[in-house]
Amino acid sequence: MKKLKSWHYILIILIFIIIISLITKSLNSDFESVQGDEILIIPIQGIISNSNSDSLLSSEGVSSDKIISLIKKAKENNNIKAVIFEINSPGGTVVASKEIANAVKKFDKPNVALIRDVGASGAYWIASSADKIVADELSITGSIGVISSYLEFSGLLDKYGVNYERLVVGKYKDAGTPYRELTDEERALIQSKLSKIDKIFLDEVKINRNLTNTVRIETGEFFLGMEAKELGLVDYLGNKDTAIEVVKKLSNLKEAKVVEYKEKKNIFDVLNKLNANAFYYMGQGIGSRLYFENKNQNLEINAI
Repeated sequence: MKKLKSWHYILIILIFIIIISLITKSLNSDFESVQGDEILIIPIQGIISNSNSDSLLSSEGVSSDKIISLIKKAKENNNIKAVIFEINSPGGTVVASKEIANAVKKFDKPNVALIRDVGASGAYWIASSADKIVADELSITGSIGVISSYLEFSGLLDKYGVNYERLVVGKYKDAGTPYRELTDEERALIQSKLSKIDKIFLDEVKINRNLTNTVRIETGEFFLGMEAKELGLVDYLGNKDTAIEVVKKLSNLKEAKVVEYKEKKNIFDVLNKLNANAFYYMGQGIGSRLYFENKNQNLEINAI
C-alpha cells in the first residue's frame, strides 16, 4: 500500500473542516442579519449562573452575562420589535438571577416570558420581570425562596478516625464547612442572611406581579401552571404560539418574523471541545474536578 503524500493529508483535513463547518452553520442563527420586523426568542435554559463551564461534567446552563448581552443587542437592533424569553430552568444563583431579572425589567421593548416545563425560583424571578407571562398548564412555577443546604460529613469522619484541624482567623471564617457541625450561633447567623435575601426576592415578585396576598407563595411551594394562574403568578396558559400572539398584541404587530437566538459556533469551537473532552479523561481529571466542585460549592446561596 502506497504511503499518502503530504498534500493528501492536507486535502483530507480540509474536507473534514468543510463538513464540520456546514454542520455547525446549519445550527446557527444570526438574528442581527435578518431584515424587517422581528420577534426574537431568547432561551433561558438550565441552571442560571454568572458563567458557564465547558466541561462534560458540568450541567448545561446559562450565564447572566450572556443573557444580558443578548438583551442589550435586542435593545439596540431596530428590527427587533419584541422579545420572548423562553424559560426552562429550575433557577440558579441569587446574584445571576437578580442580574437577568433587572435587565428584563429595564428592557424597553414589549416582552413576554414563556414558561414551558419549568420556570421556578430564580427563573420565576426573571419571568416575573417580563411584561406578561405565558405558561403551560402543567408547567412547574413558583418555588419562591432561597436555599443554602449542604452535606455535612463530621459523623463520617469520626467513624474513620479522621480529625478536622480548625485553623482559622475570624470567628465565622469556616462556618458552613462540611467537616464539622454548625454551632447554634452559626446556624442562626446564616439563616438570618437567607431570610434577608428571601425578603428581597419576595418583595420583587410582589411588585412585579402586583400581588397583595402572598401567604401561600411565601412557603416556597411550587405550583402547576394552572395553579399559578389562579394565584396571579402567570397571565395566560398556553404554548409558544400563545406567547407569540400575546407579544404581537403588546407591540401592535400584525405580522413579524420570529427568530430564535442560537449561539454561533465555528469549526475551532467544535474541535477544541472534542480535544478538551478527550484529554479531560486522562490522569486524575475527573477526580480532581469533582473534588474542587464539591469544595467550592459550600454555602453557595441559590434561588433554587
